[in-house]
Amino acid sequence: MAKLGFLGLGIMGGPMARRLIEAGHEVAVWSFSAGKADAIAAYGGVACETPADVARQSECVFLCVGNTAMSREVIFGKHGLAAGKAESLVIVDSSTISPSESRLMAAELERIGIDFLDAPCTGSKAGAEAGTLTFMVGGREEVFRRAREWFQPMGKQFYYCGGSGLGLQAKLSQNMILGNLLQAFNESLVLSTKAGVAPEMMLDILENSAAKSGLVSAKAPLVLARDFATRFSVKWLEKDMELMLESAAELNVPVPLTSLSRQLYRASIAKGHGEDDIAGSIRVLEELAGCEVLASKK
Repeated sequence: MAKLGFLGLGIMGGPMARRLIEAGHEVAVWSFSAGKADAIAAYGGVACETPADVARQSECVFLCVGNTAMSREVIFGKHGLAAGKAESLVIVDSSTISPSESRLMAAELERIGIDFLDAPCTGSKAGAEAGTLTFMVGGREEVFRRAREWFQPMGKQFYYCGGSGLGLQAKLSQNMILGNLLQAFNESLVLSTKAGVAPEMMLDILENSAAKSGLVSAKAPLVLARDFATRFSVKWLEKDMELMLESAAELNVPVPLTSLSRQLYRASIAKGHGEDDIAGSIRVLEELAGCEVLASKK
């Protein structure tokens, strides 16, 4: 069994770390919240005071933190992973961050002898808990081949996308579709409901048409039940859409739909819904239209 580390123990990171522990690995853990690290330690992990302490105990460290600045801090900060490197070390960043910044970090780490993979994942909270995540990996292929077995307890699909940053480019491109599709769903359901079509019937039609979508199948029942408990929050999807706009600007690619969708997620955040599940973003359009989409009373 390997000596592994995990930084960031939130909705996704906590279950991912537990999967590694359950697979029999020695897992050192750290989180911005010490209580989260202690909770994972109760499953058999070792809680550490700093990311550097995690690095000293690990041959490979996974991290899953909220944004680019957090990622850079836990890697290069005063008590970051780079400061704690003892012997050989692989860092696998499963955070969804800026592809261009990730490439810069990979180059910086290479200069000090640390291998690095960008490996964002998809599958949300349920996939993290079940160990069925899909990983999109960028970096040197030989490093991924060496580290692949350590991914196995956490996921079922692994795509090697190419050089540094390309795992992130693939993940963000997927989230770009997800974010635009969800706004299309929001508009359609608010409009059809206000026009008089029962939401349940509309959803059944969608399930049996070319508009069928796994995202709609997962999120529509939450809308009807008004269940907006966080699986994937509005604030993180808005962050991902912003990253795609930055990438599009760098590559000179027009993305008008993404620009508008991002603004609607920002509106949802402004309304106080940023911490809620992305299904709750429909409330912005509901308020504008004066119509609520919910299950019919029986």
